Amino acid sequence: MSIDNYVKIFKALGEPSRLRMLKLLSVRPMYVCELEKVLQMSQPRISQHLRVMKHAGLVKERKEAQRTFYAIKIDYLDEQFKELLEFFHADLERLPLFTEEYQRFKELEEDSGVAQCKEGKTETVKMEQEA
Repeated sequence: MSIDNYVKIFKALGEPSRLRMLKLLSVRPMYVCELEKVLQMSQPRISQHLRVMKHAGLVKERKEAQRTFYAIKIDYLDEQFKELLEFFHADLERLPLFTEEYQRFKELEEDSGVAQCKEGKTETVKMEQEA
């Protein structure tokens, strides 16, 4: 599990045009010229989006002379989302990347500032800290 990897994937998926391209590529692999025609986008824009998705590991390319053929890496997506769900279901204390956060999380109930915040007394906490 790599948080940086998930960030790349979600950034790539966070653009509607890329989601549309991925859906088209889930039907069948396509040439850039086909994506241009279907999406009514310029070749440079399509190539830019495909570059982002390739960097995130979502698509693979195959060169054929001057043309490039793209396909979705559906097995990779399946695996990444499976791991993401496992990550969200895992106990916080069992995640090595969250050792420090887990310690602070355990201390929340004894923290007077947090208790006051939960009671809606955030102004009091702020003024006490500034004094």
